[in-house]
Amino acid sequence: MQKITPFLWFDGKAEEAMNFYVSIFKNSRMESIGRYGEAGPGPKGSVMSATFVLDGQEFFALNGGPAFTFTPAISFFVNCETQAEVDELWEKLSAGGSTQRCGWLQDKFGVSWQIVPSILGKLLQDKDAAKSSRVMKAMMQMNKLDIRGLEQAAAQ
Repeated sequence: MQKITPFLWFDGKAEEAMNFYVSIFKNSRMESIGRYGEAGPGPKGSVMSATFVLDGQEFFALNGGPAFTFTPAISFFVNCETQAEVDELWEKLSAGGSTQRCGWLQDKFGVSWQIVPSILGKLLQDKDAAKSSRVMKAMMQMNKLDIRGLEQAAAQ
């Protein structure tokens, strides 16, 4: 069991969200579903909580009601090795949600994700300040991050 587990609060969509995420990420699975009993506060038999694993990372989801919502102040940063991986995750996670600049998106449940090619960190930390500045400028113009575009900015 990992020491720190992300805990996601949903308003009745914990099971749907879990199934959505597990269908997107490789090496993922549903672990368990807990249901409300006689004492509630949800209807007896409805999903109270769900635990699942996304590519080795454990998550806990709760149907806690409308009291809290997600904010982009907390997001899940996904390192991608290839443009194909960026493209696939971007398309699937943003379906029914919204996209923003610099590789950020909000999925249909309001959870924020950063879909980032791993090369970006290397390019932004380049010893050549002009090169890293060009990469930063290029990234700031992109919604979905494009590896070729970032590399072209670095090479200029």
